[in-house]
Amino acid sequence: MIDALDVALTRHSARSQPGDLRAPGVGAGTELSQLRGYQVGDDVRHLDPAASARTGEPHVRLHVPERTQATWILLDVSASMAFGTAQRLKWDIAEGVTQVVGQLALRRAGALGLVRFGAPGTPRITPLRAGRTAFGALRHVLSEGVAPDGAEDEHALYDAAAALGRLAQQPALVVIVSDFRSALDPALALGPLRARHSLLCVEIFDPRELELPDVGPLSVVDPETGRSVRVNTSSRALRERFAAIEAERRAHLHDELRRLRVGHVALGTDENWLLALGRELR
Repeated sequence: MIDALDVALTRHSARSQPGDLRAPGVGAGTELSQLRGYQVGDDVRHLDPAASARTGEPHVRLHVPERTQATWILLDVSASMAFGTAQRLKWDIAEGVTQVVGQLALRRAGALGLVRFGAPGTPRITPLRAGRTAFGALRHVLSEGVAPDGAEDEHALYDAAAALGRLAQQPALVVIVSDFRSALDPALALGPLRARHSLLCVEIFDPRELELPDVGPLSVVDPETGRSVRVNTSSRALRERFAAIEAERRAHLHDELRRLRVGHVALGTDENWLLALGRELR
């Protein structure tokens, strides 16, 4: 299944990145790959004057080739990602998808970067890296889990996309893993990124977010804001209104992503997410 996803992601990325990828390795480019001490045999044209002067030892700058496949993951860690009423939490799926995409991104000398958003403060960026260092950094970010309740920031996705847009100047595959429940229209955030990069949105949802069960009086808490409300789910009109609002929200998201020609995969907490991801990307 992982190998099948490798082919699917490669095809998806190639749709908006014309031409063949350059051979693996380092070379001329704008993305920094490594800053290290000079070794016998290094190209003297790669010497970094500032680092050499600062340390008193010659240092060289090595760059990621401009056409080497770079993959960025925008990971939503907002409090709503900790919700789940079926086989698993939404965060469990987000964690799994992130690890799978990370493994595939690092094949054939690829580079991986990560932008964590939804927690208090500005988006946190893990720069492009390759090999075990990149995957180790990814697992470290995942180990931190989701943000605490009541830490809502409706501009989190927008700020993360804007930060990545300023940083990633060369075309890349950008995978957004989120439940897309921000109050801000995702199209406002993803439109500028789509102009340069190949985008794939992985939407994660729980069945209880689509419709309310008939269980009588129910107290619910919005993890994003911390606000609580008590409702009577025995009301058919209430359940229908809730389902209609949620269906309208998801339809709008789907239509906007299709208008932007952004790949869209929806994964539920009540299904085998890996099989579903492979099926949707075929």
